[in-house]
Amino acid sequence: MNIIEKIFANHSTKEIVFPGEIVDVMIDARVARDFGGANVVNNLIDNKLGIHDATKTFFTFDTNPGGSDQKYAANQQFCRMFARENGIKVFDINTGIGTHQAIERGLIQPGGTFVSTDSHANILGAIGAFGQGMGDQDMAAVWAKGKAWFKVPESVKITLIGKKPKNVAAKDLILNLLNIFGANKLLGKSVEIYGDEVDNFSLDERITISSMGTEMGAIIVFFAPNETIYKHLEKLSGLKSPRIAADDDAHYSEIYEIDISAFTSMVARPGHPHDDATVESVKKTRIDSAFIGSCTNGRMEDLRIVADILRGRKVASGVVLKIVPTTDEIWQQALDEGLIKIFKDAGALVSNAGCGGCAAGQVGQNGPGEVTLSTGNRNFAGKQGKGEVYLASPATVAISAIAGYITDKIEVFDKPVEFVSTGLKLNPQKNVAKILKEKPLIVEGRAWLILEDNIDTDMIFHNRYLAITDLSEMGQYAFDNLKGFENFAKKAKVNDIVITSKNFGAGSSRQQAVDCFKALGISCILAESFGSIYERNAINAALPILTYTPEMIIALGLKTADEIIVDFMNGTVINKTNNKSFKINTFYDVQKEIYLNGGLL
Repeated sequence: MNIIEKIFANHSTKEIVFPGEIVDVMIDARVARDFGGANVVNNLIDNKLGIHDATKTFFTFDTNPGGSDQKYAANQQFCRMFARENGIKVFDINTGIGTHQAIERGLIQPGGTFVSTDSHANILGAIGAFGQGMGDQDMAAVWAKGKAWFKVPESVKITLIGKKPKNVAAKDLILNLLNIFGANKLLGKSVEIYGDEVDNFSLDERITISSMGTEMGAIIVFFAPNETIYKHLEKLSGLKSPRIAADDDAHYSEIYEIDISAFTSMVARPGHPHDDATVESVKKTRIDSAFIGSCTNGRMEDLRIVADILRGRKVASGVVLKIVPTTDEIWQQALDEGLIKIFKDAGALVSNAGCGGCAAGQVGQNGPGEVTLSTGNRNFAGKQGKGEVYLASPATVAISAIAGYITDKIEVFDKPVEFVSTGLKLNPQKNVAKILKEKPLIVEGRAWLILEDNIDTDMIFHNRYLAITDLSEMGQYAFDNLKGFENFAKKAKVNDIVITSKNFGAGSSRQQAVDCFKALGISCILAESFGSIYERNAINAALPILTYTPEMIIALGLKTADEIIVDFMNGTVINKTNNKSFKINTFYDVQKEIYLNGGLL
């Protein structure tokens, strides 16, 4: 077996598992964050469910450490009260990012299983453990049962050959890989990375690469730990690390060999982490702000690199540099080593440990027209505010903050950047939609053709609304961040059917990106493929989703507003306008069971 198959088998009742098989997997650590935690608790209370094992159950307050938003503060305190009553450990606002706490404190060891309401829980692949992001219902079920159902994914093996160039950081490496694979070529796959150069990667470098597996569409990106990594983990946690590795005769659905010697420093252009370009090709693009941190690039190696660049230099006039260490332990170490003073002397804003700019809940909002260069893992439109966000390595961000424009070479910036307002205004809708109560296996409705690949969860349900917990309020915000479909919620009717393309629901683990369609009464969503977490959330929320092949649109002569019939169990779509039919994939057995049950809970 390969790594994910071994982990699933070791945490189930099976001795061996196969791709496509549905397996109940015991979870070693189950984490709810501040923005999703309140919904997890509400799901438990509403369904009269208890806690399976409080010693394996945790809260992490990392997206808004400080409660600067009233709804975040209310959710955090609600979770604290629940934790006190149920003996649950809280990693509060003074600790840092939950996935990194799991590694540093030994909550998860190599070969273990970890789930979180953080879509980057798969960062645990950096230590050879399984991590998965989940929605609120999914997490409530894990807290109550201690296990979750998973479909065993196919595994892909990537071997990196050649030497990594000196100016190529781990962030550059993953951006180069994103440039090769895009957002959906590895969709739903478990990826294992090997190579002679890989064996020299530090824990921090492995974390950077694994943390962007979500942006590649992968379930997880695994690194098999070597003895250096095992010793590092044991020093961090004080615990003996179990060993995990794929078998020599493990099966992989795809095998790639990639020469990294030609890789170069890269940026991801605004809007999509996989829209990548060389730094040289966008050089001299002026920036208004810069951010160094997030679960991808806020560790000690990153901060030391930044300090070496900033020492004795100043951030360019007109540019704001924000630095957020990943954990409080790293913050303290940076203080002890004198790095914090270097940052402050250079003119940077240094915040307490947390997600910082990535989640836009701490220090990361940018304004209309503002251009930000960030070390985060995600730059979806609106993710960090109303401006544009480029992604790059810590070195590139630090050098650019000094120059005032994107560059990976130390230069002198001649003129401050002028801030330009685009005059964008938020105009939330007012309607409260009906919610369907029945669970038919055949539905009929009006088709919405939204044929775009990689529609992410920020496009579906923007993170500015994450604190909303009332289902009846969610429908009005569906697609309000998807260009061309901002008025979708106003025009949508009960029973409408959404038809989209590849990787629908990429990105975040937010449940609202599913529930907003339930609030509008959308009867089902058809796509060529779904983001891995989104697929789970939709199935568990009893929102019907099915996949089709690209030929369907032409075969049915489909146009927006056509009346169509979808049969979930027979996998048939009929266009009533011309009476043409087409076969698509049917419900899974587990999907039907959950759907007819009215949802996972």
